Amino acid sequence: MMAVSKDEVLARLEGVKGPDGRPLTGIGALSDIVVTDGKVFFSITAPADAVEAWEGVRKNAEAAVRGLSGVASVMVALTAEVAPGVARKPPSGAPGGPRPAPRPGHGHGGAPAANGLPGVGSIIAVASGKGGVGKSTTAVNLALGLRDLGLRVGILDADIYGPSVPKLLAVHGRPETTGGNRLVPMDGYGLKVMSIGFLVDEETPMIWRGPMVMSALTQMLREVEWGELDVMVVDMPPGTGDAQLTMAQQVPLRGAVIVSTPQDLALIDARRGIAMFRRVNVPVLGIVENMSYFLCPSCGTRSDIFGHGGARHEAERLGVPFLGEVPLHMDIREKSDAGQPVVASDPDGVHAKIFRDIAARLRDQLADGRGGRPAPKIVIEA
Repeated sequence: MMAVSKDEVLARLEGVKGPDGRPLTGIGALSDIVVTDGKVFFSITAPADAVEAWEGVRKNAEAAVRGLSGVASVMVALTAEVAPGVARKPPSGAPGGPRPAPRPGHGHGGAPAANGLPGVGSIIAVASGKGGVGKSTTAVNLALGLRDLGLRVGILDADIYGPSVPKLLAVHGRPETTGGNRLVPMDGYGLKVMSIGFLVDEETPMIWRGPMVMSALTQMLREVEWGELDVMVVDMPPGTGDAQLTMAQQVPLRGAVIVSTPQDLALIDARRGIAMFRRVNVPVLGIVENMSYFLCPSCGTRSDIFGHGGARHEAERLGVPFLGEVPLHMDIREKSDAGQPVVASDPDGVHAKIFRDIAARLRDQLADGRGGRPAPKIVIEA
């Protein structure tokens, strides 16, 4: 099959009409069109007070491009422009807009949650205030730990700019589609897995504006056949930006797990992450201290390379649970790089037990009904 070209996409979009009846290509609403390996990405800019009318245009544009020979997938974001000083008012039913009254409870066994994903019981975000603290490695091993506790688990790689879950789980290839436009998640060690890394080449830079990130996350959440899951673990990008706000708007997160190293610099950023989740009314399920200490494999000497106990003290100070300490160890690093996370590749080892113990504490919180709330309405001013 011949790969589709940018000119072919533009030609197809000439047949898509804007709300005023003019061709989409002639009204200055299209962003640059990115085509890579049969995958097409672009955004449409619309006035903020006409988003509902333009959502139909977005869907028509997506359907038109999907019908081209050589197109493997299409991602179209709708960007609403707001005049300076004017608050953006999302339409009823749109992400961030007024929502129907929530139904109580999430429930295990795949019970649908209010405003959540049908069949998915609990959604947990694993986040960090900064990069380089081992958040993705922790997310993957926690997901596997929950799996070992008998739960049906999926993992969503929400780090659009630096997806690492495919490498950590050694899952490669392209997801299949079902029903014409829904993706089937990949399988990694018994986990259902979805990542933008499956849809773009590893070396392709993701130079996306915030609205495109939000659109991509929404599609990976709602246009994937997740099936029946007890828990979905979401590997968040580091920081406090569009991805976190999108998750807070789109689904009722049961809570967030914050990963930090013991050093003061990392803890400063961890505080920001905790404050952000609290700001959008997402419960913080606890803090994990990663790279907590180093135990020399040759002589057995312990070294607190990044300090020790900082995350525990921070958890106590902020009144959130401390979930556990994960050491800095060569086995964890080597097995992660090889796509063989320690919980799966060395299930009887000491490090697998550490992650399973943390997973058990999370499971207990979910079983106790702690955490969870209806998705908040968030209005962002330009």
